[in-house]
Amino acid sequence: MYNKPRICMFSPRHLQRLVSRCADYEFEDMICEMDDVEVFAPEPYSLFAVGQKLVNRLARYFSVASLNPGIAKLRLKRNYDLFFAKCLFASDLLWLNAIKGWKRNCRTSVCWLSEVWAGELHKWKGHLKILSQFDYVVLNCNASVQSIQDAIQRPCFYIPPGVDAILFCPYPDPPHRCINVYSLGRKSLVTHQSLLKMAEQGQIFYIYDTVPKMHTLHPRSHRSLVANIAKRSRYFIANAAKIDQEFETHGQSEIGYRFFEGAASGTVMIGEPPKNDAFRKHFDWPDAVIHVPYNTVDIANILADLDSQPEHLKKIRKNNVIQSLLRHDWVYRWRDILDIVGLEPRPALVARDKRLKKLAEDIRKTS
Repeated sequence: MYNKPRICMFSPRHLQRLVSRCADYEFEDMICEMDDVEVFAPEPYSLFAVGQKLVNRLARYFSVASLNPGIAKLRLKRNYDLFFAKCLFASDLLWLNAIKGWKRNCRTSVCWLSEVWAGELHKWKGHLKILSQFDYVVLNCNASVQSIQDAIQRPCFYIPPGVDAILFCPYPDPPHRCINVYSLGRKSLVTHQSLLKMAEQGQIFYIYDTVPKMHTLHPRSHRSLVANIAKRSRYFIANAAKIDQEFETHGQSEIGYRFFEGAASGTVMIGEPPKNDAFRKHFDWPDAVIHVPYNTVDIANILADLDSQPEHLKKIRKNNVIQSLLRHDWVYRWRDILDIVGLEPRPALVARDKRLKKLAEDIRKTS
């Protein structure tokens, strides 16, 4: 480990503790393990929630990029090779106004913006002005890349989400898959009711969320919980990102986190995958996802048919884990960032890369 941090990383972990953000905090934690990082995680003032709503409304209609929604300011006091910020939504970009000196004190900068829909760009005037200050922008929404690049005149890249593939990996001692179906996050109410009926009749063990917009004080613990449940699940429901929110996506189909979590844990994923080239590229192995139409009421027969093919399911699970270890761990996403900005990987990254490949090879040899 080098004594002098070369990465300055902004983290919103003290501003938002929703469980939906825990995968992003997982990535931040892994970057800290793989590189030499100084984390700047500002604290909110007491009126942060009110200020957040007010300044985002102003920034949507006016090209104002200097608003602070109520966050304690932090100032950079030394120089870094890279300023890195991972934001979930465009509205998060205003939080960066709390970090003073990031543009001046960092040789280059990257903003990873997870979710922004091309049909919604007209709502983000002030926010895009902040985004244009970065040297490079990375997006999880492939179909938004060109639109945002045209809007901010900065190089934009698509990189898919990732996962801690070692945390989610069920090997070398696979636990018993005692959970029939795991449904994490948004879901089809029609399919959910059918699964609930099966559970109430004692046919299956079904795990699902019951509280919207849950918060956690311990992101790592939450990710460990998700991984442990998924590793004990036979089937995992995964649909295209915000499949039920067409008023927001405007028909844009993208890959969400569920596919990476489900594959890495060795479940058999069922659902409606994205209809785009990015999904076909990154999940190109056989039966990565078993297509089950969204809002299907025939889920009982679908599961019964799948259960009648135990050897096929075993092969699917094994392939999902191996492919995740070789392609979808966060190590590959951080390497992509380093390639974009021209920085060499640190030894810890190289060591994790080797560990992933060794684990995948060991799994491949299992019966």
